[in-house]
Amino acid sequence: MTKQLYQLAQSHFAFPDPNHALDDPDGLLAIGGCLSVTRLKNAYSQGIFPWFSEHEPIMWWSPSERGIVELNDFHVSKSLRKHLKKHPVTVTINHAFEEVIEACRDQRIDTDGTWITLQMQQAYINAHHHGLAHSLEVWREGELAGGLYGIMQTGVFCGESMFHHQTNCSKLAMWALVNWLKRHNAHFIDCQLENPYLMSLGASVIPREEFLTKLNKAQCYTPAASMWQPQELIAIYE
Repeated sequence: MTKQLYQLAQSHFAFPDPNHALDDPDGLLAIGGCLSVTRLKNAYSQGIFPWFSEHEPIMWWSPSERGIVELNDFHVSKSLRKHLKKHPVTVTINHAFEEVIEACRDQRIDTDGTWITLQMQQAYINAHHHGLAHSLEVWREGELAGGLYGIMQTGVFCGESMFHHQTNCSKLAMWALVNWLKRHNAHFIDCQLENPYLMSLGASVIPREEFLTKLNKAQCYTPAASMWQPQELIAIYE
């Protein structure tokens, strides 16, 4: 079967089958459309995510291999545990979403450019206001030291980006997220793409077909309304 790149309409929010994604570049499924909350909901429910740079059209992806973190496989090193004891933190949910996404954007710009364009940034802030996107913040002595954000509408937390202003604080954010998801009997974390940092924390890579099967099984899970209410997470590292 010859695969083709799909052009999305502005007013029609459906996506083609993720298995129709191109082989080169791997996973590119469609271009165009918009970043409305309705479209983002549809995309993530099918394992599709937007990823593009400034001056590029909106591009939608479903790669042939997917990075995920099974909650019980998350790796916490002895050095991280020691660091936490010496430098305790406070962890909150949805207390500073806009600060978190801004910090993620700034950190990407400082390294190798960013896919968190201003358009993407505003779209996820809008998704946050609609209860679709969430942040987890790590605070030390009243300062925002690290955090992450992502999408959750079923049993899967779809991680988008993380940052740290202080040593180990992005790892502490991931550790807190894993424990929070465990408390609520969630399924797994979608990391989208493989990278060495996530692999060191216990991420694994699975084929698209296996990922979509796992994603489908997670559709029956609905996060409790209280799960993402702004709050401090007590004893989250126990």
